[in-house]
Amino acid sequence: MTSGKRTGLVARGGLAVAWMSLFGVISPSQAHVKWFAPYIVAQQPIVLHHVVDTQFILLNLLAIGALLFGAAIEYTAFGRALLRSFDSVTSFIQRDSDKIVRAVLGGFLISLWVHGGIILTPELKTTWSFISWLQLLMAISLIWEETMIFAAAGIFFLYGYALTKYSVFHLLDYPIFLGLAIFIGAKSLKRRVFGAEPLDVARWLTGLTLLWASIEKFAYPEWSYPLAVTHPGLTFGFSRGFFMCAAGVVEFALAFSLLWTPLVRRVGATILIGMFTSAIIPFGKIDAIGHSCIIVLLMVIVSDQRQEALKPYGFLRVALQYSAALLAYISVYYGLHAAIYGTEIM
Repeated sequence: MTSGKRTGLVARGGLAVAWMSLFGVISPSQAHVKWFAPYIVAQQPIVLHHVVDTQFILLNLLAIGALLFGAAIEYTAFGRALLRSFDSVTSFIQRDSDKIVRAVLGGFLISLWVHGGIILTPELKTTWSFISWLQLLMAISLIWEETMIFAAAGIFFLYGYALTKYSVFHLLDYPIFLGLAIFIGAKSLKRRVFGAEPLDVARWLTGLTLLWASIEKFAYPEWSYPLAVTHPGLTFGFSRGFFMCAAGVVEFALAFSLLWTPLVRRVGATILIGMFTSAIIPFGKIDAIGHSCIIVLLMVIVSDQRQEALKPYGFLRVALQYSAALLAYISVYYGLHAAIYGTEIM
């Protein structure tokens, strides 16, 4: 590739990533594709030597640069002012975070009861009528703090039940529900989780959920192509392949940010809220209900005013941590898929 072409690719990638991240135009691809388009979990993913190309590498370098920029700002007066602004704007969420989570989760569970035949999320189906009534009882239990533990136990049961009907590979799309269960369960019992704050556990599992989902955009970009047909503005003039690669990088970087320092994770969570909520307009009630729990957890993450001692983040440290996470997730995604379904990796 000539230097002119590389420069053009970097410029185009930088423009796409910045535009998507800051203004949420990537939001249609945030609609969970399994709810709106055909998919086959067992099908052969795009092999890695076609995924990891120059475009993929350059877009991830841009993401590392963005994370480094955010970490550097955190040490400045501007960064401290941003944190104070977050504290001021979101103080009402922080004050009533438990009640807000309970209200949204309760509405979510009632919606599942009304619809029927769903295990926690739209594409996980069941004919067992007990599941719907269990979800109603779980919603009722959220009215009182002392009985929230029943809803937490119910989520664990439903996740386990879904594992018996669907593969562990498929259920790795949804560890966020376990994070939600741990959050409300620990709040009900007024306990920490092996020494960790319940919100931190929920935040980690939210980040891990989105990291896993981002790899799907590299492995199965064609699952989203029908959405590009029904929503022509989805790719904003970029090729479908480039757009899905950029979408995966943006989602991976934002998910990674949730595992990071206070300012970076609060900014990342804010952008993710914008992306998820703006996807509701084109995709409607299913998207609104299906993503309500992740949106409310992101709101609580944005409102978290706790600070921790920070160490300087140099480029090498940022690059190594990000690259290690990316390598680990790609390896586990492709390795587990090959182990379960016998597909090719390279």
